[in-house]
Amino acid sequence: MQIIKKPKTAEINQLTMKLIVGVIAVVIASVTSFVSTLDRPLTSISESYFAGDWSRNIFVGFLFAISAFLLSYNGQTRAHMVLSRVAALAGLGVAMFPCKCRGGEEIIPYVHYASAAVMFAVLAYFCIEFYRHARSKGHRQAGWRAKIYLACFWTMVVAMVALFVNGVWGETLEIETRIPRIVFYGEAMALSAFGVCWLVASRVLPVLTRPEERHRLLAEDPPGASGVEKPEAQPPTTAGRHG
Repeated sequence: MQIIKKPKTAEINQLTMKLIVGVIAVVIASVTSFVSTLDRPLTSISESYFAGDWSRNIFVGFLFAISAFLLSYNGQTRAHMVLSRVAALAGLGVAMFPCKCRGGEEIIPYVHYASAAVMFAVLAYFCIEFYRHARSKGHRQAGWRAKIYLACFWTMVVAMVALFVNGVWGETLEIETRIPRIVFYGEAMALSAFGVCWLVASRVLPVLTRPEERHRLLAEDPPGASGVEKPEAQPPTTAGRHG
């Protein structure tokens, strides 16, 4: 019996790419922290740039992988297509322009921080878009997905607000004294929420997807499976019909 069938297309399914990107976003904080060569914990994920070859390479490589996917992602509307490109360029900005992290030097001032803000904002927007389209489907599993997307959105919002407050008033309020590594935890929270959102959107989780819409990594997907949350088809009715 042939377990792995010959692929029908030359391209990787976008659901598979969502799965890969989701996993990367969830693990990037813990992996870069684990391989760091600093004699203290990372104060931010971006500090990986100065925490040894392994930490820097993983940080930059993972961001390039996320950006590459976003460059290829069109979504469902013109706005989705444009914003995914914006987020991809912002991700490259985060990777290529290191922050002023604990003694590090910026190549161009504020590019790193502006890029991170844009990237997180666009990714939070996609959480809401996924939520809206999942709710329109109307069945139970889509409702569960919608709740997760909404929770991911608010988690990203809270994380971004915490990072903004720390960036603007952190030294004045001595936030870092009261909450050690607030930047690291804020970035990790935002990236993890983004990762969970896209993991759910990859349609590989059995509990959160109907069998006919589930994506199978090593088998042929059923006809109803796709990378787009579309409204559930409604049966025709005679109510209000003219003629």
